[in-house]
Amino acid sequence: MGNVLIKRTGDKKEVELKEKNGVYYLVFPRIEELGIVEHLFSTRLGGVSKGCYSEMNLSYTRGDDKEAVDENYMRISDVLGHGHKLDDFVSTYQTHTTNIRVVTEEDRGKGPQRPRDYMDIDGLITNVPGIILSTFHADCPPVYFVDPVHKAIGLSHSGWKGTKGKISAKTITAMADNYGTEAKDLVCAVGPSICGPCYEIGEDVADEFAESFSKDELENKRILIPYPNNKYRLYLWNAIKQTLLECGVLEENIIVTDVCTKCNSDILFSHRVQHEERGNLAAFLCLK
Repeated sequence: MGNVLIKRTGDKKEVELKEKNGVYYLVFPRIEELGIVEHLFSTRLGGVSKGCYSEMNLSYTRGDDKEAVDENYMRISDVLGHGHKLDDFVSTYQTHTTNIRVVTEEDRGKGPQRPRDYMDIDGLITNVPGIILSTFHADCPPVYFVDPVHKAIGLSHSGWKGTKGKISAKTITAMADNYGTEAKDLVCAVGPSICGPCYEIGEDVADEFAESFSKDELENKRILIPYPNNKYRLYLWNAIKQTLLECGVLEENIIVTDVCTKCNSDILFSHRVQHEERGNLAAFLCLK
């Protein structure tokens, strides 16, 4: 894999860096072992976008050339395999909500190939094989949900607002309502994003989290760590894990990344580093 290296915040290595046809991407081995889904989290490497979008930008809304983004999606579909096409992808319309869309066959292609006839959607669920759920990221965590019993999946964008609003819980509720999913059967993964030591916030955001998590959770689960000058460090990974546990997901079925987008901004887009002059990473999840 040449000289491509990834910095980690720990040594669990729950996420593995892979390469196929020049495209570098991240996967969770535990998710792969389930055998019923295809998934990945993209890196910046292996696409055709230029300038600040270089190379693997997967957003059509940041100003990149559409032809370049189309080609990037085609390369991702090749990595996922099984003859996927652009019209197999279905994308969120992210505005930092906790709204979940139930994706059906009629939604196939909404995003890369067809206009999305919905807005304010940060989570997607489906039980339709072959549809590739897609969410966008540049510091905010993706959360993957796989129900191997009912053959259903979910994928959510969980930035600080979504995490505070417990979008993971709402995703699980939507899967339960639509597919009969039970939390105890789920395998969940929290994907790459900004890590706690890199994520400085002010009192305003800290106060928001104090409305959603108890003082014990904030302190003992290491969700919010006070720093001088009325600043805090926000550990989104710990907050999401706590929400999943509260929902009844078994601890042994919760996989948490150790890869920070800010620490790896050379190979991952990071809003904290590149601000608006950047592309977007993407998370993908598909039932075989």
